[in-house]
Amino acid sequence: MKAIFKRELKSYFTSPIGYIVLSVMWAYSTMLFVTLFSSGSPDITVIFSSMFSMILFLLPLLTMRTFSEEKRQKTDQLYMTAPTSLLGVVLGKFFAAVTVFLIGMSLTLLFEFIIMIYIVPQWLVYFSNIIGTTLMASAFIALGVFISACTESQIVSAIISFAFATVMMLLDVVVTLFNVSWITAAAEWFSFSDRYNTFTNGTVDISNILFFISLAVIFIFLTVRKLDKKRWA
Repeated sequence: MKAIFKRELKSYFTSPIGYIVLSVMWAYSTMLFVTLFSSGSPDITVIFSSMFSMILFLLPLLTMRTFSEEKRQKTDQLYMTAPTSLLGVVLGKFFAAVTVFLIGMSLTLLFEFIIMIYIVPQWLVYFSNIIGTTLMASAFIALGVFISACTESQIVSAIISFAFATVMMLLDVVVTLFNVSWITAAAEWFSFSDRYNTFTNGTVDISNILFFISLAVIFIFLTVRKLDKKRWA
């Protein structure tokens, strides 16, 4: 897993993808912070809540090539035929994408230190936001990795991931459009934004932690099964 992780992490910065994702995240978060700071607001949670949609639409760029490109070039046969742990391969790629995302979020720590010059920052609220953002992103990255393992096209992988991101965005709209109790309950249960907003409000809810971790585990498992099926095909 360590070798896969290093190779994947390096690949993000030998192509434009890593730089594009980090540039957009840093530019957007800086713009939000400057706007808040100039208005006299020290509430950094606004940055996290405002970044929700942007994060979901950026993550497909990190995951679209994890397996698709190797399948297209047939280089995936290297670990398919080798006595390599497929779980290690999947986790290496997964954690590499998560690491790039965390690098993108690291700028928010600088914002907290800037705030600390003027007032005592709410560190517990900040870490609640970081935990929620990381968990949500990890779940969506795991989904993206699975989608990438199902197609040879990076574009198709990205489009499907974008579609899922759009669905996540529209779940809250579904709740307001339908006056059917079970539809509303299902939409609220699957809603990424509702669970994510709990963290941005400074509340670390165990059920939300388990929700995102469970999704990540499920899609990592499905990815391993998908690759294992091809190995023995």
